Amino acid sequence: MYTCNLERLQEKIDTFKKFGDTGTGGITRLSLSPAALMARDEFAKRAKAMGMRLKTDDLANMYATLPGSEELPAIVMGSHVDSVVNGGNYDGILGVLTALEVAETIYTEKIKTRRPITVMIWTNEEGSRFEPAMMCSGVVTGKFDKARALASTDAKGVSFASALDASGFKGDEKNRLNAKDYAGYFELHIEQGPVLEMEKKEIGVVEGVLGMVNYTISVKGVSDHAGTTPQKTRKDALYAASQLIVMLWERLGKLDPELVFTTGKINASPNIHTVIPKLVEFSLDARHRDPKVIDRVVDVIKGLPAELSGCAVRADLNWSRNTVLFNSEYVDAVEKAARDAGYSWRRIYSGAGHDAQYVAEVLLPATMIFVPSVDGHSHCVEEFTPTELCLKGANVMLNAILEIDKR
Repeated sequence: MYTCNLERLQEKIDTFKKFGDTGTGGITRLSLSPAALMARDEFAKRAKAMGMRLKTDDLANMYATLPGSEELPAIVMGSHVDSVVNGGNYDGILGVLTALEVAETIYTEKIKTRRPITVMIWTNEEGSRFEPAMMCSGVVTGKFDKARALASTDAKGVSFASALDASGFKGDEKNRLNAKDYAGYFELHIEQGPVLEMEKKEIGVVEGVLGMVNYTISVKGVSDHAGTTPQKTRKDALYAASQLIVMLWERLGKLDPELVFTTGKINASPNIHTVIPKLVEFSLDARHRDPKVIDRVVDVIKGLPAELSGCAVRADLNWSRNTVLFNSEYVDAVEKAARDAGYSWRRIYSGAGHDAQYVAEVLLPATMIFVPSVDGHSHCVEEFTPTELCLKGANVMLNAILEIDKR
């Protein structure tokens, strides 16, 4: 079994955390921002130092490739370098850095591979600067329309198209990830949840990405004076919404122990402390791997009362996705690598979306490798995974790739 280098990986983490450093322990490295471009420049410099062939596509996705001994489609490892605002130093970027470390191990140890080995960076995975999330993997796989993606603007009114043109990383559409030039895809990622740590597992063997539905529940009441309207005559949309949220928690909580759901967004109008709310809109996000359970979630939502506490209730679907299953051969290769290394592991599904899901659903055999997140934290400055565990993830990815390369 081959192993990557702990000191090299730590140096990579320490170097890249400087790009977008907020001074509080985290980073803000929005897509195609100066900080993100610095990270890309550093990636390119390191790739070129290993003699990797570097190219970009029309969406500024980056591809750095080590040659193989045969003219075969390449095996790809990838993730993203962009972050959320005040995010952590591991989400996305760890997948790029461990992939770079795997490539460096192959290069320095002179490990022979039949297939070329590619490390890639996806542009704008987070969607924090330009919506939607997973924009460029979505365009490459036909999930999103390119024209709409290019027209997306940030908070300052800058379009994605303009940021692409100014980045210096815009290349040719023919360079996109495709099923002719590439054989399969691996993505290492922090779990972004507490399961691996709670169960004392070092590696998550990811079987797929959970299916989900996302709804907006609208509650329409009547605005009146907060001090003069008798309580019994009020049509308070916020009061009705609070009853609905409790109702949903109680009903959904009985469906399945593995179902996860939340209300993460609430808007009240007119949002004035002396006025009874006339309109409240809140989100409901629910995720599970079994489509039958998701169907039951939808049944619960559709079964909400049309009127509650004098207020009209309506539910609208924002988006949904089916559960995406990763390639069983690739999943088994990850499990074998973890088992052969003597690492503790468990099979797991991702509740969060990742570029790998679009690749797996449309383009190439794919899978993911999870490493534990301390206290389950992610998308915050507390996000952390010990480098020793990051290294174990890199070792698993390296040996899983070598296993697939034999076939």
